[in-house]
Amino acid sequence: MSFQVKEPILVIGLGGAGSKLAIQAKDSLNSDCLIISNDQKDIQSGADSIKVSTDSVINPSVQLIRGSTYKVADQIKEKISKYSTIVLMTNLAGKTGSAISPVVSEICKEADKGLISFAIMPFKYEKDRIFNSGVSLKRVKANSACTIVLDNDSLLESNPDLSPKTCYNIANDAIMHVVSSLHTSDISNQTNILTTSKNGQSLEESLRDSLKMLYENTSPNTVKRSMLYVVGGNNIPVGVINSITNLTSGILSESSSQVDMTSSNESKIVMLSSIQGMTKFEKYDPLGVIPQENTLDWSQPDCSIDYKLDLYQLE
Repeated sequence: MSFQVKEPILVIGLGGAGSKLAIQAKDSLNSDCLIISNDQKDIQSGADSIKVSTDSVINPSVQLIRGSTYKVADQIKEKISKYSTIVLMTNLAGKTGSAISPVVSEICKEADKGLISFAIMPFKYEKDRIFNSGVSLKRVKANSACTIVLDNDSLLESNPDLSPKTCYNIANDAIMHVVSSLHTSDISNQTNILTTSKNGQSLEESLRDSLKMLYENTSPNTVKRSMLYVVGGNNIPVGVINSITNLTSGILSESSSQVDMTSSNESKIVMLSSIQGMTKFEKYDPLGVIPQENTLDWSQPDCSIDYKLDLYQLE
């Protein structure tokens, strides 16, 4: 079953990376945009926004930002009320993204909105962010009709010569290729892994790196369907495209692969694969590998709120 995009559409960007992606996606989808962040620097002039205040705390924790987001829940509900489809952009490697994403996705689900979430996962060396990103992704997946995940770490594993900034740019470009095709492509109504490669490679090398990135996220038998975006396909010989298509069909099975052409000055492969089964992201939260029916969990994610109670110490 594929995700149904219905107008009107609202793109929500969370934090710094999410807000930049949301501004780009807004123009691509011809939609409205909403920025939500606890950092004033993320809120761009001219864009509709909601500021999450942590009061006098300069370096708030993920839990404090999340608790503060619930204070503006009514504002978020009012903003999304007139839209049918919500496109959520978030970087779960960032403190703001991992804090706010579960709250916003929960509000969208309760409002019965069609929610498609784009989530970027952290590098492996960002050890202090791994756990929170895993917890947040679990919540976002549960609240979204469709979740698209791009893993920065597997991109860097396939291309160890890349700088983090270059990885960010490649990831953002891959996300925008999928966003621009939302009106025309059939995207599976489940978890999807987004993979790509660095620029300047042949299509065969780009496909190889995209598959390597995919299988670093999950096992081959969990891949049920793949959409192959041939970037710059209008300028590539038909024989090369046919060769790439045949190669992909042989690896993933012919019935589960599709090809879509996108225009660009550069040529590369962007692959979107629907997953049924476990990915490596469940291991980010040590309890994530336990089946949901065998766990006890709070209906709301962990958060903290400073109630400023006057509690005196007794001696």
